[in-house]
Amino acid sequence: MRELLLRRLFSAVPTLIAVSIASFLLIHLLPGDPIDFMLGEQALPQAKAELREALHLDRSLPVQYGLFVRDLVTGRLTSLHTKEAVLPTLVVRFGWTLVLTVAAMAIAIAIAIPAGAYSAVKAGRLPDHAAMTVALLGVSMPTFWLGPLLILLFAFQLNWFPVAGAREPLSVVLPAVTLGSGLAAILARMTRASMLEVLPLEFVTAARARGIRERDVIVRHALRAALLPVVTLLGLQFGALLSGSLITEEIFGWPGLGREVVGAVRARDFPMFQGAVLLISAAYLAVNLLTDLAYAWVDPRIRTRAS
Repeated sequence: MRELLLRRLFSAVPTLIAVSIASFLLIHLLPGDPIDFMLGEQALPQAKAELREALHLDRSLPVQYGLFVRDLVTGRLTSLHTKEAVLPTLVVRFGWTLVLTVAAMAIAIAIAIPAGAYSAVKAGRLPDHAAMTVALLGVSMPTFWLGPLLILLFAFQLNWFPVAGAREPLSVVLPAVTLGSGLAAILARMTRASMLEVLPLEFVTAARARGIRERDVIVRHALRAALLPVVTLLGLQFGALLSGSLITEEIFGWPGLGREVVGAVRARDFPMFQGAVLLISAAYLAVNLLTDLAYAWVDPRIRTRAS
């Protein structure tokens, strides 16, 4: 396990370097000038030239990238517009995105795994068809449609939850349901398919032959063996939710990292955008590492091969 951990940590370094170069080139290739955004297009050319020189935007791209790496390593990376340190701002924003993502994952897991397992046990019967129909609806509903629908119903009509923002604990419910509904549908279908492969296997039959209660056979034996592909999907989807919650954050006014990235792109705030992309990439790599460690917990054979 230690060797696996070290290998993944070392392999993360070139990945992050490649991401930093790609994000640097991407933001600089976009049309628009941060100087025009800061001073306005009608500003005097001399004022623009002085500000461009002060921000080192008059240097070549390799030099600008070197300055970015230097500021990143030394902790002096600051926003072009606010002059505030990039890292503290991104950490706060990332914290809000992480709260939303964890809540969405918790909702998806709580719904999908029991529903998928029950659907597999009742395969071909009415509960199975009903659960898979609901799952199909969950996959088919786009976030930009489901979010406003939940706001209209539960915020305006029933007045159960806040409309937008993150000023109280209940504010996370509607965006988490919006973000987690599609994942719950995918997880339910994956859990059902995996359970259908496990239930006919010999160790499940042997557990029943030993007189173990059917509930324990399903939960402690069949479901645990069926969780490996589900854990894979969870790891991938968790990283995707971290980096892809932009639409949900915009709909509900959630102060997360996605909104900060959009603002940085609009303002051509190069350091903020590059720092945000690096933070998202690092989080994605960390989630993949935790997924691999979760494999070892679900399947002891992996732990034996890694040691």
